[in-house]
Amino acid sequence: MNEFILNILSDKSIKAKDKTPILGKMILDDSSMIDTMVSIAQNSKDPIKGTLIEAMEYATQQQPEVVNTNCFHFIIEHLESKAPRVKWESAKVIGNTARLFPKLLPEAVEKLIVNTNHEGTVVRWSAAFALSEILKTKSGLNKDLIPTVQNICEREEKDSIKKIYLKALKSIGA
Repeated sequence: MNEFILNILSDKSIKAKDKTPILGKMILDDSSMIDTMVSIAQNSKDPIKGTLIEAMEYATQQQPEVVNTNCFHFIIEHLESKAPRVKWESAKVIGNTARLFPKLLPEAVEKLIVNTNHEGTVVRWSAAFALSEILKTKSGLNKDLIPTVQNICEREEKDSIKKIYLKALKSIGA
């Protein structure tokens, strides 16, 4: 199966944007594919890693349960990637699956907060999405996370990103 995935990734006749749904559907059809993709991504360069994580994000939008603990750890680790695309796709996976891994959220939150200072708007937007979804889980993290998010919101210059935080804060009554 590794070879099949690698062939899709290297196939120049498949447009880059078309690879994500193909790979994402593979995960949805067989959740064990997530481990195969994590394994490939661990040893790949950032463009391939980004595509594989984007496929995971595609799948988790529809079926968050396809992510397992191994994958969630991998995703958290890649919030620190140098590649903005890897950071933002990882944050989106966390946002889609946060409620499934409450014990792993403290480490994710720590790294997401760092990403709220990133110069890239999409990285900050994705961090806002993930942090907002974590807030909505109403975990024990909210005691510290609510004031942190309020401070982030005050310094964020993009209204589109502020709206994400404000909507989440409103939804939890903060």
